[in-house]
Amino acid sequence: MLSKQIPLGIYEKALPAGECWLERLQLAKTLGFDFVEMSVDETDDRLSRLDWSREQRLALVNAIVETGVRVPSMCLSAHRRFPLGSEDDAVRAQGLEIMRKAIQFAQDVGIRVIQLAGYDVYYQEANNETRRRFRDGLKESVEMASRAQVTLAMEIMDYPLMNSISKALGYAHYLNNPWFQLYPDIGNLSAWDNDVQMELQAGIGHIVAVHVKDTKPGVFKNVPFGEGVVDFERCFETLKQS
Repeated sequence: MLSKQIPLGIYEKALPAGECWLERLQLAKTLGFDFVEMSVDETDDRLSRLDWSREQRLALVNAIVETGVRVPSMCLSAHRRFPLGSEDDAVRAQGLEIMRKAIQFAQDVGIRVIQLAGYDVYYQEANNETRRRFRDGLKESVEMASRAQVTLAMEIMDYPLMNSISKALGYAHYLNNPWFQLYPDIGNLSAWDNDVQMELQAGIGHIVAVHVKDTKPGVFKNVPFGEGVVDFERCFETLKQS
């Protein structure tokens, strides 16, 4: 895969459900993908992965070795349920513990990048205090990640707090840590009133990967490719220049 200029992966949720990673990686290889991105979302089933035994973690590593299909990244969306900006101290503490476990898991199985969801809170109403707690939580998280040499990368969201690369860069400058970077979704970026190409240019030097999907203004999910507003050709050209 090192000979490929642009490795192409598939998100775990785009493949059949199940817990056999050998089968999942074999299928991804058959479909022509170079890697699979793991999901750790807010469901109990996927959250339980962070408590896998040594044997379960080794089974994933062995599946990677056997198939040659890597799992280099994790989409960590569990913080919708346990947000770092929560004003409930117990919920916020659980969010930080999820982050610690995710970083340890990544270190154990060879995941290089954890994509973060840019929500200070999701099911509650945001305010200045939730944003402050979110910033402080990110600072504590990136300190943990730097010790493990795992990159945390912020997604561009369907949520105003983090709906542009410019806003995400503000957090990158605030944290001032090489282990915090950006992982934009060009679909989400295009669904807002952004100058998409200018935003991508602004992220040069900080973008570690991108999610690719189609969207419409204000519609962030379930838009078939070709039916939305994302100018894929221009986005890819801009990213190539970067």
